[in-house]
Amino acid sequence: MPVPASNLYPSFNTVRLSHACLNVADLVVSKTFYTKILGMQVSDETDSHIYLRAMEERGHHSVILQRSDHPGTVEVMGFKTYDEQDLDNAEAHFSAQGCPTEWVDRPYQRRTLLTCDNIGIPLEFYHKMDRLPSLHQQYALYQGVKPLRIDHFNCFSPDVDASVAFYNDIGFRVTEYTEDEESGRLWAAWMHRKGGVHDMAFTNGTGPRMHHIAFWVPTPLNIIDLLDLMATTGYVRNIERGPGRHGISNAFFLYILDPDGHRIEIYCSDYQTVDPDHEPIKWDLTDPQRQTLWGAAAPKSWFEHGTNFVGQTPRESDLKATPIIAS
Repeated sequence: MPVPASNLYPSFNTVRLSHACLNVADLVVSKTFYTKILGMQVSDETDSHIYLRAMEERGHHSVILQRSDHPGTVEVMGFKTYDEQDLDNAEAHFSAQGCPTEWVDRPYQRRTLLTCDNIGIPLEFYHKMDRLPSLHQQYALYQGVKPLRIDHFNCFSPDVDASVAFYNDIGFRVTEYTEDEESGRLWAAWMHRKGGVHDMAFTNGTGPRMHHIAFWVPTPLNIIDLLDLMATTGYVRNIERGPGRHGISNAFFLYILDPDGHRIEIYCSDYQTVDPDHEPIKWDLTDPQRQTLWGAAAPKSWFEHGTNFVGQTPRESDLKATPIIAS
């Protein structure tokens, strides 16, 4: 199935991805990992929640850690809209698609629309979030991998073609994609709003599940420093894949797991895609450099492990094409 032509005039405008709420078992353990190892900054914390942001971020939070009896699940993924009217337009759009909509109260966010996409990924949209003083030049606060900002989500979808069509309709544009030549179907796709390679990506597999959440860092050397830190602070087993460079996106990468099994990508060196007529790049599933331009091939866990969304039962994909997997 061909990649759909970009919808440059969607019914509402999404600026970018914003945040995710991750369910965890132990806030103390998770706080240590996200602050001392990753290097995120605490915006606020309660007995049940910790709100975190990265060093460039002026919004109150990009990660919410929520204490839960169901750790290792994802509560919601958040996106920012261009203006307030877009929230009403989004409600009308999702309602017309048969998706549930609800106005919810979220700390530090103004009016927030809770809904879901076509495969059940819980989404929330807001326009205003509390703003905090800049930390970007407070270099004494930098630690861990020195994350600058949240970069993207990647999710398993049982039907990547359907997911791409759904997000294309709300203005997300495909930058790169992997096609299974035998079936002509999409195996994976990268879609953006903010002018990078992706805000949201989809990988074929049992879903909906979150594959990973990614954070942008200044240089590949930050990733090397993180590996040394994790190897000497009891987190060496949390290193899953990398470092290496993707063919897709050109990104220098590392994949790690947090204490509850949420996969995190540390990411830098992709490219701009701001032109509205930017043409997507096609990759064949059998091309060994699509996922790893150089570096070790991805382990089996990278294709199978994901974290469930609260209230959703994942279903298997009927596309059984297989990429290259490390032995």
